[in-house]
Amino acid sequence: MAELVRIPDAKVALSTASVYPEPTATAFETAARLGYDGVEVMVWTDPVSQDIEALRRLSDHHGVPVLAVHAPCLLITQRVWAKDPWEKLQRARSAAERLGASTVVVHPPFRWQRSYAQDFVDGIWRMADETDVRFAVENMYPWRYRDREMLAYAPDWDVTNQDYRHFTLDLSHTSTARNDALEMAARMGDRLTHVHLADGTGSGKDEHLVPGRGKQPCAELLERLAASGFAGHVVVEVNTRRAMSAAERDADLAEALAFTRLNLATAAPRGAR
Repeated sequence: MAELVRIPDAKVALSTASVYPEPTATAFETAARLGYDGVEVMVWTDPVSQDIEALRRLSDHHGVPVLAVHAPCLLITQRVWAKDPWEKLQRARSAAERLGASTVVVHPPFRWQRSYAQDFVDGIWRMADETDVRFAVENMYPWRYRDREMLAYAPDWDVTNQDYRHFTLDLSHTSTARNDALEMAARMGDRLTHVHLADGTGSGKDEHLVPGRGKQPCAELLERLAASGFAGHVVVEVNTRRAMSAAERDADLAEALAFTRLNLATAAPRGAR
């Protein structure tokens, strides 16, 4: 007797960062053509990524919803939208609300953002209480130079050491940190609502490889999410900068989508209908 296959309600999205250095508009077109369920907008120096009406027009034109907004938390986006990090999060929340996205992805503060870091955990809870949008705090990693580590994030790069309502699990970051992704997912428990799917070799660099090309348990994590009925978003966030052509980039992103969908499908328990 053939086993039933159960597919969770999780949607598979394409991060606009996955087409970098191509612009945000390319990600919408690519997501539509390859069959992704939506996009996660990485807010960065591309003016379109910062423009809510431009994003809405792209979403409507391509029929691709914005499922998540990644707040501008990177070193290169320190002046995007505002200098004040709380204002950045407020604008990210507003963008998510206006675009119909359910999630804002946010990194923990840099250690030199002392006042922001000191109030970050409580502040995220306060903001979460003011909206239906989920603030999903993302695991990071220690910075390394040769054999030395620098703790660049506060309160901690390992976000499971703090009490957050929602988490984003990034598998390229677990590779860079050299920790156990499945163990981290277990610690996050039902507060794991968002996944950045990518791979890594444990080299210490934030590689964001196509899933299946590194050493991270990408397939195992997806299988566990499927078995648990995960209903959040799985976002393909890979590095395609080395692609020699648009066709090669498309092939990488199509492979990542196929890998994700295949491993999110799991055999239902016996007796299920």
